[in-house]
Amino acid sequence: MAATRASPLLILLLIIQLNLLFHLPDSSSITALAQPQQQISSVGMQHRQPVLVQSTCNSTSFYDVCIAALAADPSSSTADVPGLCAIAVSAAAANASGTAAFLGNASDAAATPDADRALLRTCAGKYAAARDALLQARASLAEQAYDYAFVHVSAADEYPAVCRTLFRRQQQQKQRGARPYPPELPKREEALRRLCTIALDIISLLQNQEPQ
Repeated sequence: MAATRASPLLILLLIIQLNLLFHLPDSSSITALAQPQQQISSVGMQHRQPVLVQSTCNSTSFYDVCIAALAADPSSSTADVPGLCAIAVSAAAANASGTAAFLGNASDAAATPDADRALLRTCAGKYAAARDALLQARASLAEQAYDYAFVHVSAADEYPAVCRTLFRRQQQQKQRGARPYPPELPKREEALRRLCTIALDIISLLQNQEPQ
């Protein structure tokens, strides 16, 4: 009985399968290959930023965070230093507003014990106050009242610490059954702290540029 002749398409598929079988990289190799691409992408993003954005962020404590925050707003490409500062303040306000909403939703969740609702609402209020302080800071920036802007951002930076202290105090008062500090909050708190620090650094830059 004559052997069935394989079609060219089947032969091509067989070759592809054999290549995949014997040359497929393992997961660690894939990760190693992906990391340089991510680094190149990050570096490329920074190099595409205007010189003023790069030099301004270079004067802050968190260069990469500053670049990312300013790059997220298209107006940063044409903004002056006060405008860049306003963008940084707005980014911090958005963080605080989002965290306030997150805590408010947690307090309203059906699974949340009644004893924890008040604490979560209080913390939501602290982040809302941080947002309001940052909005006041932006208004002060518009008036070139940099000293007032600095005070408002500094106040916004302190509100998350109050929330963390309230959770710690509750745990000290209730040895059992105390609600732990929500695991999502440390990251949000740190992000807000960094954004506020960036805003304060740029405000200091503006203060130093003011005529004496």
